[in-house]
Amino acid sequence: QVQLVESGGGLVQAGGSLRLSCAVSGRSFSMYAMGWFRQVRGKEREFVAAISWSGGSTYYAESVKGRFTISRDNAKNTVYLQMNSLKPEDTAVYYCAADSVARFKGRWTPTRTNEYDYWGQGTQVTVSS
Repeated sequence: QVQLVESGGGLVQAGGSLRLSCAVSGRSFSMYAMGWFRQVRGKEREFVAAISWSGGSTYYAESVKGRFTISRDNAKNTVYLQMNSLKPEDTAVYYCAADSVARFKGRWTPTRTNEYDYWGQGTQVTVSS
């Protein structure tokens, strides 16, 4: 069973920064594509960022492009989301997700939640005005 544990969320002032971490259990992390999603009360879970299993490609929602950076450290089985210039509209529960079979897909759509088969429990990010 693959387990994902997010950390690093909290309360920050607008314009501030946070770095989220997602620790992934198991021995196959380097073969997983990873994504970050966020969800606000009353709204659907939305894509934030993703990184390919090879680490060679990254993807970002337009709303966070230029402010957020996704990265991974395969030696630590960890994916990160560096969030800079935070805005109140970034307030949400942030979820880490893993796609364990991305490397076998002819087409990968990282923005779709159903591409991922493992999810963390989420970490709250609150950005005050």
